[in-house]
Amino acid sequence: MARMSDRKTNRKGLLIGVLVLTGVLCGVAVGVLLALFHDLPQIRSLESYRPSAVTRIYSSDDVLLAELFLERRLPVPLDQIPTYLKEALIATEDRSFYRHGGVDPKGIARAIVRDILAGEFVEGASTLTQQLAKTLFLSPQKTLNRKIKEALLAIQIERRYTKDEILALYLNQVYFGSGAYGVEVAARSFFGKPAKQLTLAESALIAGMPKAPSRYSPLVNSDLAVHRRNVVLRQMKEVGVISDTQYRTARQSPLELSGPRRQRERAPYFVDYVTRHLEQEIGASMLYKGGLTVHTSLIYRIQEAVRRAIVKGLEAIEHRARGQGGPPKPALQGAAVVLDTASGAILAMAGGREYRETAYNRAVQAKRQSGSAFKPIVYALAVERGFPQNYIIRDAPVLFEKMNNGNDWQPQNFSTDYQGDMTLRKALATSRNIPAVRLNHMLGPGSAVDFAHQLGIESPLVPNLSLVLGTSEVSLMELTSAYAAFANHGISVKPHGVIVVVEDSGKIILRGKSQRRAALSRAGAAVMTDMLQAVIQEGTGRRARRLPGPLAGKTGTTDNFRDALFIGFSPTRAAGVWVGRDLPTPIGPRETGARAALPIWMDVMTEALAGEGLQYFDIPDDVVRVRIDPETGAPVDDRSPKGVGVLFKRGTEPQTD
Repeated sequence: MARMSDRKTNRKGLLIGVLVLTGVLCGVAVGVLLALFHDLPQIRSLESYRPSAVTRIYSSDDVLLAELFLERRLPVPLDQIPTYLKEALIATEDRSFYRHGGVDPKGIARAIVRDILAGEFVEGASTLTQQLAKTLFLSPQKTLNRKIKEALLAIQIERRYTKDEILALYLNQVYFGSGAYGVEVAARSFFGKPAKQLTLAESALIAGMPKAPSRYSPLVNSDLAVHRRNVVLRQMKEVGVISDTQYRTARQSPLELSGPRRQRERAPYFVDYVTRHLEQEIGASMLYKGGLTVHTSLIYRIQEAVRRAIVKGLEAIEHRARGQGGPPKPALQGAAVVLDTASGAILAMAGGREYRETAYNRAVQAKRQSGSAFKPIVYALAVERGFPQNYIIRDAPVLFEKMNNGNDWQPQNFSTDYQGDMTLRKALATSRNIPAVRLNHMLGPGSAVDFAHQLGIESPLVPNLSLVLGTSEVSLMELTSAYAAFANHGISVKPHGVIVVVEDSGKIILRGKSQRRAALSRAGAAVMTDMLQAVIQEGTGRRARRLPGPLAGKTGTTDNFRDALFIGFSPTRAAGVWVGRDLPTPIGPRETGARAALPIWMDVMTEALAGEGLQYFDIPDDVVRVRIDPETGAPVDDRSPKGVGVLFKRGTEPQTD
């Protein structure tokens, strides 16, 4: 009997303990929920229009470049939105939209597992309702607190509105990139038509944009937009809302952008570049609605010189091409960028001939082969490894057996002739291919790739022998930035365009900062700069000798004259110019970097250096200048008429008898 009494007492105590613990946990849960609900916004304001302030973007010389704001908000009822667009959105963003109550427990569980495995927030598992709540009420930061609030708001929204009302709110409120809020504005901005007239392919493109509006906007990157569109089409086919035939037809549809783009008269490519950066840093909502003042690094007079120089240069090329006949070719295009060598600030940028015709930024977004303009990167690695300028290398036929593809390779000089032994300085100045490939072979292509990345090249590079001939694709911005490190004592600085962003109250919300790193030694940078001065004084860039002050640079020409480049710099300014066609077809007969790109570069640098005063390249204490014979590399005395003063790292200079 005593044992039974003890058991009853123990069970009673356990029950009381469980009840107390449950009460405590419930109290904590209620407290947490009350704390979270305390500062939740009122969802009744969902439908209301909130007028936005104007964000203004200025150049460094206080020229107003652009005004960003919501030009119009055009809400349309759900029956005015194509079924294809609604189905595309649901298939892509939230397949259980009509079944959940605001949150998707299975999706959350899956996302939690992936986040834990990754050690960070990599998958949000947000439903369309959660995305709507986040877009309108919450910050874009990925925190647990925000995710909980997002879920609670989504549940509130689901209780207040029907599914179709939520879908309509989403489609009329969400950001679709390039300043377009709501599906109607997006349809008119990108395709020049109301949303109800969108085709299947156009609907899929727009439905795919909310995932990353700054990346997938067709006005920013048409190739990426089409790729994303095709992903959405495939998902629509997978869930059975379109047939295989509809999928194939829509996938093959060409992208035809005919919408009335907002025309910017001043530095439109640069403004787009800065806008995309700011969308990522502070969010599109703050950018377009916040009434901010954005101060940038651009110098407007240099920008105007860049625009004029490209038009003038391309017209000169077209004038030379007239009367040649043949099938029509894609339009000739040009791009240019000017950087401050010390800070990496972007002083001017043109991504094409005419922004109104195409917003595609060829200075930043286009990845093209660079031809011989890539050679200085490999030569700079050689200098860092201790190769002096007068190192003798052979310019003669060479066969490299069993390359990575299993085939033999015999590189050719652009001129198809050979000159025998020559110095590294002359090989670079006259842009000989065979010596450059031999040098790359000695150094190792893998080392050249690593060094290029150290200089600021971010594009993937193939570590093969032809790398030195510019066969891997890079952007003009990357290449110009790499050259700027030679003028900047070997310090690589990532290009940037934003100086400071200020709220109307005067509070600074974003300040641009230079990302700097040592890429090569100060002595190596000085020697490399000296070698690139030889390109202008003695080599393929001789045309630029008429410009004042010390200048250095390199020409670049790709096979069949598809791309022409000149990248060069003064002590304070680095500029890169590219000429070509979007479809890689020949520019024209003999349109090399020296002929097609260098004249544009000269016009750009003339204005970029105006008012700068005479500047000189850095000569550190650990380099010495020795007079040598440029043909043999042997030291000569001051009386020799053939002598050229050349920089060497101390300890690598030639010794006189």
